[in-house]
Amino acid sequence: MSKNRTELPLIQTPTQNGEPPLFSKIAIIGLGLIGGSIALATKTKWPQALIIGIDDKTVLEQAMLIHAIDVASDDPMLITEAELVVLAAPVKENLSVLTTLEDHVAGEAVVTDVGGTKRDICQASLDSFTRLRFVGGHPLGGAPKGGLANARPDLFEQRPWLFTPTDSTCDDSLSKLQTFVKGFGAVPHLMKPDEHDRILAFLSHLPQLVASTLMHGVGEAVGSNGLALTGRGLSDTTRLASSPADIWKDICSTNSDNVAEALNIFIGTLETIRDDLTNGTEMERVFTSARTWRRTLLNEREKARKQ
Repeated sequence: MSKNRTELPLIQTPTQNGEPPLFSKIAIIGLGLIGGSIALATKTKWPQALIIGIDDKTVLEQAMLIHAIDVASDDPMLITEAELVVLAAPVKENLSVLTTLEDHVAGEAVVTDVGGTKRDICQASLDSFTRLRFVGGHPLGGAPKGGLANARPDLFEQRPWLFTPTDSTCDDSLSKLQTFVKGFGAVPHLMKPDEHDRILAFLSHLPQLVASTLMHGVGEAVGSNGLALTGRGLSDTTRLASSPADIWKDICSTNSDNVAEALNIFIGTLETIRDDLTNGTEMERVFTSARTWRRTLLNEREKARKQ
Protein backbone atom coordinates (compact mmCIF):
# COMPACT_ATOMS: atom_id res chain seq x y z
CA MET A 1 0.00 0.00 0.00
CA SER A 2 1.59 3.27 -1.07
CA LYS A 3 1.77 6.32 1.15
CA ASN A 4 0.54 8.88 -1.37
CA ARG A 5 -3.03 9.93 -0.75
CA THR A 6 -5.43 9.37 -3.63
CA GLU A 7 -9.00 10.52 -3.09
CA LEU A 8 -11.59 9.66 -5.71
CA PRO A 9 -15.02 11.29 -6.15
CA LEU A 10 -17.79 10.49 -3.71
CA ILE A 11 -20.53 8.27 -5.12
CA GLN A 12 -23.89 8.36 -3.37
CA THR A 13 -25.79 5.07 -3.33
CA PRO A 14 -29.59 5.44 -3.39
CA THR A 15 -31.34 4.52 -0.15
CA GLN A 16 -33.00 1.09 -0.40
CA ASN A 17 -34.49 0.85 3.08
CA GLY A 18 -34.99 3.01 6.13
CA GLU A 19 -33.08 0.87 8.63
CA PRO A 20 -30.33 2.97 10.25
CA PRO A 21 -26.84 1.47 9.95
CA LEU A 22 -25.19 0.03 13.05
CA PHE A 23 -22.01 1.87 12.07
CA SER A 24 -22.46 5.07 10.04
CA LYS A 25 -18.80 5.28 8.90
CA ILE A 26 -16.93 2.07 8.12
CA ALA A 27 -13.32 1.84 6.99
CA ILE A 28 -12.25 -1.33 5.19
CA ILE A 29 -8.51 -1.73 4.82
CA GLY A 30 -7.94 -4.23 2.03
CA LEU A 31 -10.53 -4.73 -0.71
CA GLY A 32 -9.92 -8.28 -1.84
CA LEU A 33 -12.49 -11.07 -1.87
CA ILE A 34 -13.46 -10.71 1.80
CA GLY A 35 -13.08 -6.95 2.23
CA GLY A 36 -14.87 -6.31 -1.05
CA SER A 37 -17.69 -8.68 -0.13
CA ILE A 38 -18.11 -6.98 3.25
CA ALA A 39 -18.35 -3.64 1.48
CA LEU A 40 -20.94 -4.92 -1.01
CA ALA A 41 -22.96 -6.70 1.69
CA THR A 42 -22.97 -3.57 3.85
CA LYS A 43 -24.10 -1.33 1.00
CA THR A 44 -26.89 -3.80 0.23
CA LYS A 45 -28.13 -3.97 3.81
CA TRP A 46 -27.36 -0.40 4.96
CA PRO A 47 -26.96 1.81 1.88
CA GLN A 48 -26.85 4.91 4.14
CA ALA A 49 -23.54 3.78 5.68
CA LEU A 50 -20.43 5.56 4.41
CA ILE A 51 -17.82 3.02 3.30
CA ILE A 52 -14.21 4.20 3.18
CA GLY A 53 -11.93 1.91 1.20
CA ILE A 54 -8.17 1.78 1.76
CA ASP A 55 -6.10 -0.05 -0.82
CA ASP A 56 -3.98 0.53 -3.92
CA LYS A 57 -5.27 2.95 -6.54
CA THR A 58 -6.16 0.33 -9.17
CA VAL A 59 -8.21 -1.68 -6.65
CA LEU A 60 -9.93 1.46 -5.38
CA GLU A 61 -10.92 2.52 -8.89
CA GLN A 62 -12.54 -0.88 -9.44
CA ALA A 63 -14.31 -0.68 -6.08
CA MET A 64 -15.75 2.73 -6.94
CA LEU A 65 -16.97 1.49 -10.31
CA ILE A 66 -18.99 -1.32 -8.70
CA HIS A 67 -20.28 1.02 -5.95
CA ALA A 68 -18.67 -1.06 -3.19
CA ILE A 69 -17.28 2.05 -1.46
CA ASP A 70 -18.10 5.75 -1.21
CA VAL A 71 -14.67 7.22 -0.48
CA ALA A 72 -11.33 5.89 -1.69
CA SER A 73 -7.81 6.48 -0.45
CA ASP A 74 -4.47 4.74 -0.15
CA ASP A 75 -3.75 6.80 2.99
CA PRO A 76 -4.99 5.53 6.41
CA MET A 77 -5.25 9.15 7.61
CA LEU A 78 -8.65 9.29 5.90
CA ILE A 79 -10.23 6.95 8.46
CA THR A 80 -10.04 9.37 11.42
CA GLU A 81 -13.82 9.43 12.06
CA ALA A 82 -14.55 5.77 11.33
CA GLU A 83 -16.81 4.01 13.83
CA LEU A 84 -15.80 0.56 12.59
CA VAL A 85 -12.44 -0.43 11.08
CA VAL A 86 -12.20 -3.77 9.28
CA LEU A 87 -8.69 -5.11 8.68
CA ALA A 88 -9.08 -7.21 5.54
CA ALA A 89 -5.54 -7.35 4.17
CA PRO A 90 -3.29 -10.45 4.48
CA VAL A 91 -2.61 -11.51 8.07
CA LYS A 92 0.84 -9.96 8.51
CA GLU A 93 -0.21 -6.70 6.88
CA ASN A 94 -3.18 -6.54 9.24
CA LEU A 95 -0.77 -6.95 12.16
CA SER A 96 1.38 -4.09 10.88
CA VAL A 97 -1.57 -1.76 10.29
CA LEU A 98 -3.12 -2.55 13.67
CA THR A 99 -0.10 -1.24 15.57
CA THR A 100 -0.54 2.22 13.99
CA LEU A 101 -4.34 2.55 14.12
CA GLU A 102 -4.49 4.67 17.27
CA ASP A 103 -2.42 7.28 15.41
CA HIS A 104 -5.11 7.52 12.71
CA VAL A 105 -8.49 6.73 14.30
CA ALA A 106 -10.10 9.07 16.83
CA GLY A 107 -12.44 8.12 19.67
CA GLU A 108 -13.24 4.53 20.66
CA ALA A 109 -13.91 2.94 17.31
CA VAL A 110 -14.52 -0.79 17.05
CA VAL A 111 -11.77 -2.65 15.19
CA THR A 112 -12.05 -6.16 13.81
CA ASP A 113 -10.17 -8.29 11.31
CA VAL A 114 -10.98 -11.18 8.98
CA GLY A 115 -7.70 -13.10 9.11
CA GLY A 116 -7.37 -16.87 9.20
CA THR A 117 -5.34 -16.88 12.45
CA LYS A 118 -6.20 -15.13 15.67
CA ARG A 119 -3.59 -15.55 18.43
CA ASP A 120 -1.06 -13.03 17.10
CA ILE A 121 -3.49 -10.26 16.24
CA CYS A 122 -5.45 -10.58 19.49
CA GLN A 123 -2.19 -10.27 21.43
CA ALA A 124 -1.09 -7.34 19.25
CA SER A 125 -4.33 -5.52 20.04
CA LEU A 126 -3.72 -5.98 23.78
CA ASP A 127 -0.20 -4.60 23.36
CA SER A 128 -1.13 -1.68 21.05
CA PHE A 129 -4.60 -0.38 21.99
CA THR A 130 -5.50 1.84 24.92
CA ARG A 131 -8.84 3.21 23.64
CA LEU A 132 -9.76 1.42 20.39
CA ARG A 133 -11.89 -1.69 20.95
CA PHE A 134 -10.71 -4.82 19.16
CA VAL A 135 -12.63 -8.03 18.49
CA GLY A 136 -10.92 -10.70 16.41
CA GLY A 137 -13.06 -12.04 13.58
CA HIS A 138 -12.92 -14.67 10.84
CA PRO A 139 -15.72 -15.17 8.29
CA LEU A 140 -15.75 -18.70 6.87
CA GLY A 141 -17.13 -17.62 3.54
CA GLY A 142 -14.25 -17.83 1.12
CA ALA A 143 -14.09 -18.84 -2.54
CA PRO A 144 -11.57 -20.70 -4.71
CA LYS A 145 -10.39 -17.45 -6.29
CA GLY A 146 -9.59 -14.24 -4.44
CA GLY A 147 -9.58 -10.58 -5.37
CA LEU A 148 -12.21 -7.88 -5.63
CA ALA A 149 -13.35 -9.21 -9.01
CA ASN A 150 -14.76 -12.27 -7.20
CA ALA A 151 -16.40 -10.37 -4.32
CA ARG A 152 -20.17 -10.60 -3.95
CA PRO A 153 -22.71 -9.42 -1.36
CA ASP A 154 -24.08 -12.89 -0.58
CA LEU A 155 -20.70 -14.48 0.17
CA PHE A 156 -21.44 -14.80 3.90
CA GLU A 157 -25.06 -15.97 3.81
CA GLN A 158 -25.61 -18.95 6.16
CA ARG A 159 -21.85 -19.17 6.74
CA PRO A 160 -20.13 -19.13 10.15
CA TRP A 161 -18.43 -15.93 11.26
CA LEU A 162 -16.05 -16.67 14.13
CA PHE A 163 -15.33 -14.07 16.80
CA THR A 164 -12.47 -14.54 19.27
CA PRO A 165 -13.00 -12.22 22.25
CA THR A 166 -10.37 -11.95 24.98
CA ASP A 167 -10.76 -11.06 28.65
CA SER A 168 -10.48 -7.37 27.74
CA THR A 169 -13.08 -7.43 24.94
CA CYS A 170 -15.89 -4.90 25.28
CA ASP A 171 -19.23 -6.74 25.43
CA ASP A 172 -21.02 -3.93 23.60
CA SER A 173 -18.52 -4.03 20.72
CA LEU A 174 -18.88 -7.80 20.42
CA SER A 175 -22.67 -7.56 20.46
CA LYS A 176 -22.71 -4.88 17.75
CA LEU A 177 -20.38 -6.90 15.53
CA GLN A 178 -22.53 -10.01 15.93
CA THR A 179 -25.60 -8.03 14.91
CA PHE A 180 -23.65 -6.45 12.06
CA VAL A 181 -22.67 -9.76 10.44
CA LYS A 182 -26.12 -11.22 11.02
CA GLY A 183 -27.34 -8.32 8.89
CA PHE A 184 -25.86 -9.91 5.80
CA GLY A 185 -26.77 -13.48 6.66
CA ALA A 186 -23.73 -14.76 8.56
CA VAL A 187 -24.00 -16.93 11.66
CA PRO A 188 -21.74 -15.68 14.49
CA HIS A 189 -19.86 -18.09 16.74
CA LEU A 190 -17.56 -17.41 19.70
CA MET A 191 -14.32 -19.19 20.56
CA LYS A 192 -11.00 -18.47 22.21
CA PRO A 193 -8.06 -17.43 19.96
CA ASP A 194 -6.07 -20.58 20.83
CA GLU A 195 -9.04 -22.82 20.11
CA HIS A 196 -9.68 -21.04 16.82
CA ASP A 197 -6.15 -21.49 15.54
CA ARG A 198 -6.01 -25.19 16.34
CA ILE A 199 -9.42 -26.04 14.88
CA LEU A 200 -8.85 -23.98 11.74
CA ALA A 201 -5.52 -25.70 11.17
CA PHE A 202 -7.57 -28.85 10.50
CA LEU A 203 -10.75 -27.37 9.01
CA SER A 204 -9.12 -24.86 6.65
CA HIS A 205 -5.33 -24.73 6.56
CA LEU A 206 -4.73 -28.47 6.08
CA PRO A 207 -7.32 -28.85 3.26
CA GLN A 208 -5.73 -25.92 1.42
CA LEU A 209 -2.22 -27.38 1.67
CA VAL A 210 -3.43 -30.84 0.69
CA ALA A 211 -5.36 -29.61 -2.35
CA SER A 212 -2.49 -27.46 -3.63
CA THR A 213 0.13 -30.16 -3.00
CA LEU A 214 -2.04 -32.80 -4.68
CA MET A 215 -2.57 -30.65 -7.76
CA HIS A 216 1.13 -29.84 -7.91
CA GLY A 217 2.15 -33.48 -7.61
CA VAL A 218 -0.33 -34.79 -10.17
CA GLY A 219 0.43 -32.03 -12.65
CA GLU A 220 4.18 -32.56 -12.39
CA ALA A 221 3.75 -36.33 -12.82
CA VAL A 222 1.34 -36.51 -15.78
CA GLY A 223 1.55 -33.11 -17.49
CA SER A 224 -1.15 -31.47 -19.57
CA ASN A 225 -1.73 -34.54 -21.72
CA GLY A 226 -2.45 -36.63 -18.65
CA LEU A 227 -4.70 -34.00 -17.11
CA ALA A 228 -6.78 -34.00 -20.30
CA LEU A 229 -7.87 -37.55 -19.41
CA THR A 230 -9.13 -36.83 -15.90
CA GLY A 231 -12.74 -37.01 -14.80
CA ARG A 232 -14.46 -34.81 -12.22
CA GLY A 233 -12.79 -36.44 -9.23
CA LEU A 234 -9.48 -34.62 -9.49
CA SER A 235 -11.14 -31.33 -10.39
CA ASP A 236 -13.54 -31.51 -7.43
CA THR A 237 -10.82 -32.59 -5.00
CA THR A 238 -8.44 -29.79 -5.98
CA ARG A 239 -10.95 -26.92 -6.12
CA LEU A 240 -8.90 -24.97 -3.57
CA ALA A 241 -5.71 -25.23 -5.62
CA SER A 242 -6.45 -21.90 -7.35
CA SER A 243 -5.87 -19.99 -4.10
CA PRO A 244 -3.00 -17.45 -4.03
CA ALA A 245 0.12 -18.40 -2.08
CA ASP A 246 0.76 -15.02 -0.43
CA ILE A 247 -2.32 -15.20 1.80
CA TRP A 248 -1.56 -18.77 2.87
CA LYS A 249 2.10 -18.08 3.60
CA ASP A 250 1.00 -15.54 6.24
CA ILE A 251 -1.60 -17.90 7.68
CA CYS A 252 0.79 -20.83 7.99
CA SER A 253 3.57 -18.63 9.35
CA THR A 254 1.34 -17.32 12.16
CA ASN A 255 -0.06 -20.78 12.95
CA SER A 256 2.96 -22.96 12.24
CA ASP A 257 2.68 -25.14 15.36
CA ASN A 258 -0.93 -26.15 14.71
CA VAL A 259 -0.44 -26.54 10.95
CA ALA A 260 2.59 -28.75 11.57
CA GLU A 261 0.52 -30.93 13.91
CA ALA A 262 -2.24 -31.27 11.30
CA LEU A 263 0.27 -32.14 8.57
CA ASN A 264 2.00 -34.72 10.77
CA ILE A 265 -1.28 -36.48 11.48
CA PHE A 266 -2.25 -36.44 7.80
CA ILE A 267 1.16 -37.64 6.63
CA GLY A 268 1.10 -40.40 9.26
CA THR A 269 -2.24 -41.65 7.93
CA LEU A 270 -0.93 -41.66 4.35
CA GLU A 271 2.12 -43.60 5.49
CA THR A 272 0.00 -46.28 7.15
CA ILE A 273 -1.94 -46.71 3.89
CA ARG A 274 1.27 -46.80 1.83
CA ASP A 275 2.81 -49.47 4.08
CA ASP A 276 -0.27 -51.69 3.82
CA LEU A 277 -1.18 -51.37 0.14
CA THR A 278 -0.89 -55.14 -0.45
CA ASN A 279 -3.42 -56.10 2.22
CA GLY A 280 -5.52 -52.94 2.16
CA THR A 281 -6.53 -53.25 5.81
CA GLU A 282 -5.56 -49.67 6.66
CA MET A 283 -7.20 -48.39 3.50
CA GLU A 284 -10.46 -50.08 4.44
CA ARG A 285 -10.29 -48.60 7.95
CA VAL A 286 -9.63 -45.09 6.66
CA PHE A 287 -12.28 -45.28 3.93
CA THR A 288 -14.91 -46.54 6.41
CA SER A 289 -14.08 -43.75 8.83
CA ALA A 290 -14.10 -41.19 6.01
CA ARG A 291 -17.59 -42.20 4.88
CA THR A 292 -18.88 -41.84 8.44
CA TRP A 293 -17.33 -38.40 8.94
CA ARG A 294 -18.48 -37.28 5.49
CA ARG A 295 -22.09 -38.09 6.43
CA THR A 296 -21.61 -36.16 9.66
CA LEU A 297 -20.23 -33.18 7.73
CA LEU A 298 -23.18 -33.12 5.34
CA ASN A 299 -25.69 -33.54 8.17
CA GLU A 300 -24.17 -30.68 10.15
CA ARG A 301 -24.19 -28.38 7.11
CA GLU A 302 -27.82 -29.25 6.43
CA LYS A 303 -28.77 -28.49 10.04
CA ALA A 304 -26.97 -25.15 9.85
CA ARG A 305 -28.76 -24.33 6.58
CA LYS A 306 -32.17 -24.90 8.19
CA GLN A 307 -31.50 -22.76 11.26
